[in-house]
Amino acid sequence: YIRVLMNCFAFYICFSDKKLFSILYFISFVCDALDGWFARKFNQVSTFGAVLDMVTDRISTACLLVILSQVYRPGLVFLSLLALDIASHWFQMYSTFLAGKVSHKDVKDSTNWLFKAYYGNRLFMGYCCVACEVLYITLFLLAKDQNESLTTVVVDAAKQNSVLSVLLTLLLVGWAIKQAINVIQMKTAADICVDYDINKTQ
Repeated sequence: YIRVLMNCFAFYICFSDKKLFSILYFISFVCDALDGWFARKFNQVSTFGAVLDMVTDRISTACLLVILSQVYRPGLVFLSLLALDIASHWFQMYSTFLAGKVSHKDVKDSTNWLFKAYYGNRLFMGYCCVACEVLYITLFLLAKDQNESLTTVVVDAAKQNSVLSVLLTLLLVGWAIKQAINVIQMKTAADICVDYDINKTQ
């Protein structure tokens, strides 16, 4: 519940205090990992908690992507990322339900090595998720005005600061892998839904 309240306040002040927004957003993101760990450690895992956790994640990322779509052009880039994020996770959750699995992270029967590596290795998944969210926060902080060119801002920032250039490269790699995972996840989950329909009619 603290994460939800923190995010609500963060987005309320996002344009008036960009630095405080970024700090609160990142803290909320870190709490995403901590609350799951504490829930497992103290045996407080619940279905409601797991669903609330994912919904909070998706809404937080969605709101930030909407904001970025208003700050940068072309805004359709961020709206497309938003659509992919929601679609892939919705398909994955629904296919998990159809397959009778307990967790959407159970992909042991998948034939895609990258998909299995992502959900099977917490450090790898953590890197991709952190890179994705930190990239979005960084882009928001770099934007000085509305309707800025995305490529211009990124290229100029990389040219002006070598440290930032390395950071952006690392973030972009993790972000790219995360988007590839979203595509694979959506395709895999959609296939499961189709197979379910086919088997149901036979």
